[in-house]
Amino acid sequence: MATTIRLRRLSAIAAVAGGAYTIVRQPSFSSNDRGDKSTALDTFRRKIADPFAVVPPRETQEAALIGSSLANPFDILVVGGGATGCGVALDATTRGLRVGLVEREDFSSGTSSRSTKLIHGGVRYLEKAVFNLDYGQLNLVFHALKERKQVIGNAPHLCHALPCMTPCFDWFEVIYYWAGLKMYDLVAGGHLLHLSRYYSAQESVELFPTLARNGKDKTLKGTVVYYDGQMNDSRLNVALACSAALAGAAVLNHAEVVSLLKDEGDGRIIGARIRNNLSGTS
Repeated sequence: MATTIRLRRLSAIAAVAGGAYTIVRQPSFSSNDRGDKSTALDTFRRKIADPFAVVPPRETQEAALIGSSLANPFDILVVGGGATGCGVALDATTRGLRVGLVEREDFSSGTSSRSTKLIHGGVRYLEKAVFNLDYGQLNLVFHALKERKQVIGNAPHLCHALPCMTPCFDWFEVIYYWAGLKMYDLVAGGHLLHLSRYYSAQESVELFPTLARNGKDKTLKGTVVYYDGQMNDSRLNVALACSAALAGAAVLNHAEVVSLLKDEGDGRIIGARIRNNLSGTS
């Protein structure tokens, strides 16, 4: 692919964000930001709801990038097709902006396929919030629980509830973890996945046969089980890329930014030169 991607010249900048960087314009207003809620987002929702919707093929995505010019520039070029980059592309496209996204390898080939696969509700932050009387930490828990529920609801084929078993080797641990995780259930409210509960030592071993009955000269008193979320991180990343493409973004993997184009007058970024790593052309 021999192509130069052009961007609008309204104070274009490059912003680094979690493994991806996004070339944007300032001010980045869109039709939705100005109060017109009927066009881009509604069209996208209809496409997603359509069971026969098909993601445009690679040739179509490549043609859209090649078609970028001074007369027909992109509003945003996202460089990096990880979770951050694909999320930025989807968000910007549904706001009515013209978006391109390129990834030099494959989508989710880096950090976004090497995560813990967990969707944390923030249980450790709840402990900090209680002992430090920190409302900021508590607010973080509320936000994480809402996000967890939303991700599972948006992609139930890729995300699900995961039981987490905490072994307790004295009765203080049983009471401590049971009370703390019941508080976690209470804070979750409508975003609760499943109620936490206590299992006796015998029940725990039946559920988890390899669980040790003894540890540090203590005998297993039972376990407390609570639920967080689990996801297929790489497939979820690819789903974001496909959703962005359905919404109208030009999304292309194995396409590497080899240089940025700058305005000779003021040095602002106005575009990028892209190399097709499948064909070797640039």
